[in-house]
Amino acid sequence: MIALDTTLTFRRGLTLKNRVVMAPMTTRMSFYDGVVTQDELKYYSLRTGEVGAVITAAANVQEGGKGWEGELSVSSDEFIPSLSRLASTIKRNGTKAILQLFHAGRMTDSKILRGVQPVSSSAIAAERPNAEIPRALTEDEIFGVIEDFKKATQRAIQAGFDGVEIHGANTYLIQQFFSPHSNRREDQWGGSLEKRFNFINQLVDAVIAVVDNSKVKDFIVGYRFSPEEYEEPGIKITDTFYLIDKLADKKLDYLHISLGDFKKVSASEDFKEKSILQYVHEKINGRVPLIGVGDIRTKQDAEETLTNAELVAVGRSLIIDPHWTSKVLEGKEDIIRRVLADQDREELVVENGILEFLKLMMPDRLR
Repeated sequence: MIALDTTLTFRRGLTLKNRVVMAPMTTRMSFYDGVVTQDELKYYSLRTGEVGAVITAAANVQEGGKGWEGELSVSSDEFIPSLSRLASTIKRNGTKAILQLFHAGRMTDSKILRGVQPVSSSAIAAERPNAEIPRALTEDEIFGVIEDFKKATQRAIQAGFDGVEIHGANTYLIQQFFSPHSNRREDQWGGSLEKRFNFINQLVDAVIAVVDNSKVKDFIVGYRFSPEEYEEPGIKITDTFYLIDKLADKKLDYLHISLGDFKKVSASEDFKEKSILQYVHEKINGRVPLIGVGDIRTKQDAEETLTNAELVAVGRSLIIDPHWTSKVLEGKEDIIRRVLADQDREELVVENGILEFLKLMMPDRLR
């Protein structure tokens, strides 16, 4: 069994001091324009230093990719100074800083985009209340999005981050191209499974090329994915096997699954004997490190996750107790804070936008 306190060295040479990663979570703390705030710096400062790496909240790569208010942006050079402050804040006591790059696609609205219609792979609305019908991206615009991911990667390098994570999960634009629900195109970007993968294929290769062509050593590239969708038609576990099989053979440093529960079982009747995490780990077969995630509360949860992954991402538990990692590693689980009480919110920088988000994500752990 992998011990939580052991190091891990990625393909490009970056070494994490332990196997615990802070999961990327929405904070809704940035300024209206995407600049990092002091509250945001304080929030991350409280939670860094003990984990091996911190993956930031999603940062949009272009204005049209903004998903919500209070979101980070890496869409132009003007954001580099504030992102540099964020990177240096996280990189304390050996913790590595990874910037998550994304485009919301159809998972936004014209109000957030200041009157601009959302875009996606096809003009198909998401299956959620009040979802707007997006405009299908033109081919030139598709290449433009890929170019913006490249530029965002270069800015992350300039800002001093240790890596980027391509956010291909949680129904956002990259996943929208892979999904048969959101992608109804009949050109090179859609139709067959192979063509629905084309956008991911070209985007990942483009980001990797930026890193390979830079003079920076030890800068890593990861990719996050969601294994299944509830929509019909939607992404099935067999589609995900195809996806990770392709990605595992690229020069990525890690893959990061998105799960609400690390024990979650597939919706497919043919894949219920094991957890999704175990099926995915077996499919990867050691070709690239996998980050497991999903309501990790205890050391036992983390160690069980590491039987089917090389790293474990902890999210909500680190919001509630920023010192979760040291308490677990030092055998002090009995003093871990398990719920977020009203009187602790100011101290933990869990107020306003992030608090509203947490009310939806973990109501059972709020008091």
